[in-house]
Amino acid sequence: MSQSVRTRPEGSGRPLSEAYDTALLDLDGVVYAGGEAIAHAVDSLAVARAEGMHLAYVTNNALRTPDTVAEHLTELGIPTGADDVITSAQAVARLISEQVPAGAKVLVIGGEGLRVALRERGLTPVESADDDPAAVVQGYGGPDLAWGRFAEASYAVARGVPWFASNTDLTIPSGRGIAPGNGAAVEVVRIATGAEPQVAGKPLPPMHKETILRTGAKRPLVVGDRLDTDIEGAFNGEVDSLLVLTGVTDGALLLAAPPRHRPTYVDADLRGLLTGQPEVTEAGEGFRCGGWTATAGAERLELTGDGEPLDGLRALCAAAWTAAGEGTCTLDGGKALARLGL
Repeated sequence: MSQSVRTRPEGSGRPLSEAYDTALLDLDGVVYAGGEAIAHAVDSLAVARAEGMHLAYVTNNALRTPDTVAEHLTELGIPTGADDVITSAQAVARLISEQVPAGAKVLVIGGEGLRVALRERGLTPVESADDDPAAVVQGYGGPDLAWGRFAEASYAVARGVPWFASNTDLTIPSGRGIAPGNGAAVEVVRIATGAEPQVAGKPLPPMHKETILRTGAKRPLVVGDRLDTDIEGAFNGEVDSLLVLTGVTDGALLLAAPPRHRPTYVDADLRGLLTGQPEVTEAGEGFRCGGWTATAGAERLELTGDGEPLDGLRALCAAAWTAAGEGTCTLDGGKALARLGL
């Protein structure tokens, strides 16, 4: 993928499962939500795998171990081994191991996923700032993480102990809605100490490095639902991306995306792996996809025609991103999106 400014979604004459050797799939909002498989995910992944695409699952959630994630996916009907799962806990553990002595103590504020990843890198998890840790690491610990754990981190960080975070996602999807994520917990320690952590997870390079090291992907496709982690991570790694609309990103957010948040492809769900992607072409002063034509007016985005709603969204992306250039589109797209039911 070129780092030139993307002004429209790309087309593909081949199914994406043939055009790319490895799908680097986010989990929450892409494969499952609230622990349950998202519609079409199981069948679509089975077909992509049968067609020769390597499937790897890349998550910023540092709570669960790769074994646990693999077991969960297998229970959902997606056969998965632990080696197919890459977590931000693994990425941050490698980052820490490159900066502290072998066997060093690391104060853990989070769950079992962090502890397992640290041990894999030869580090020793500890629970107290009084254990003389060489580093502090913070990752999502689930909804029941005790408030006192943030104080423990703050004591160590305030003394100058290097502070690391698996990721800084402010929110995490759950079966009941959107809940606070690890980024919200990181803010607690930042406010208490005034310090800044080193962060490993998406969209930052340590996570992409970990993913490529573990998968050996030569032509990967990042598949995600979040613009600020999945799609920006693909941008930073200079690889292509597929945004699916089964998670937190809606049409309005997509149209307003700055260059680093603009995906290569857009589709409704994981069935998009199994198909080609339609071309978006210039049409006079606007852009056409399928039966739709989108243009950028003085105050709003305009949409004419009919057909598949996703084609209309792709055309609108081209009009909005072209109008915005290197910035963010501020034109009103509400009426156009309402026509598409998005």
